Amino acid sequence: MSTSSCSRPFPVFLLLSLLIAAPAAAQTAAAAPSNPPAQDPSVDLQVNVAQPDFTLSALPTTLRLPKGKFSFRLTHRFTRAIAEGDVGDFFADFFGFDSSARIGLELRYGLLPGTQVLVHRTNDRTIQFAGQHQFLRFARNPAAPGVVDAVVAIEGGNNFSEDFSGTVGAAISKEFAGRGAVYLQPLMVFNTRPLNSTDPDEHTFLLGVGGRLRLWQSRAYVVFEAAPQVAGYNEGIDHVSFGIETRAGGHVFQFTIANALGTTYRQIARGGEQSGDWYIGFNLSRKFY
Repeated sequence: MSTSSCSRPFPVFLLLSLLIAAPAAAQTAAAAPSNPPAQDPSVDLQVNVAQPDFTLSALPTTLRLPKGKFSFRLTHRFTRAIAEGDVGDFFADFFGFDSSARIGLELRYGLLPGTQVLVHRTNDRTIQFAGQHQFLRFARNPAAPGVVDAVVAIEGGNNFSEDFSGTVGAAISKEFAGRGAVYLQPLMVFNTRPLNSTDPDEHTFLLGVGGRLRLWQSRAYVVFEAAPQVAGYNEGIDHVSFGIETRAGGHVFQFTIANALGTTYRQIARGGEQSGDWYIGFNLSRKFY
């Protein structure tokens, strides 16, 4: 594929129109008698022990961000594979902490009740803008709701100046009354094929799955996510990540082991480079409310 084909901007107006249309869909869903009433915005300010953070490891959850509030997240993935070299090398490299890292900085803002926007930049100079809107809640038990969020994003390389990619999809969750939640994240990611690839497909459909389980009544959780490349470009290894995390006030710290370094949707869609490679990393998030 030529450079101009891969680097053409994805139609931004399409992504924005989807995000703008989401509130209208929410009003229609709220009017349907079979749906539970919309969540009280004041509840958004309370700690949700089933969903303490806005992501699992890299994939989105359906935790609502209160209107007018902020959240910050730092992602960090060490680039040394755990199995590289022998055991002595692993300890000599201080468990891989001496290696370089893929780092991401993210700022998230509550635009409207149930609507949040974010910007995420990684140190390979990728910038991603994304939006998420909750348009459906379904559950007989309000303490364990099911939720559907619309997800849209656009990202570009070299500080958002070239090689653009768009994402449309959803984040679907089911909570379990303070015990955790399970997730399904169908995502269509456009222009995922690298410039040097000969794969005939340009786009990738991901079917993310994951869960978060609270350990007893503590503030600790175990986290799992995977993003199988169901269709389209799939030269990389399917993204898989495990983690253990703890929350303290507005902070959530998560230690991760993953087979890929990606934290934006296109990076996740491209997956890992080599089967059997696993990397140590962590996420640190802070809610400002």
